[in-house]
Amino acid sequence: MLIIFKSAASGDVITFEKNARQILEVLGKDRDDGKGIVTVEQLPGAIAQLRQAIADDLATYMAPLDEVPQSTLAEGEGVSFHQRATPMLELLERSLAERVPVTWGV
Repeated sequence: MLIIFKSAASGDVITFEKNARQILEVLGKDRDDGKGIVTVEQLPGAIAQLRQAIADDLATYMAPLDEVPQSTLAEGEGVSFHQRATPMLELLERSLAERVPVTWGV
């Protein structure tokens, strides 16, 4: 299933449900709620939380290769959290700049 995040400030961000739930958890929202809103007042905190989660994820990719456990070096590792979350961060930032909320499931 897909979750679509919407804002009048930008185009939609479409994610798989699994990835949307992970992002919602970082934002402090109920990951099991099928619809919701990040209000204009909540945007600065949501942006800060998502930036920190992205930075934490990126840090795991910055370790020297000889210090990275072999299990994380598998070929075809897939798309990381920071790659999936960056479009959402951009949506939140644009929404804050234009002072409009972000919604999903509506």
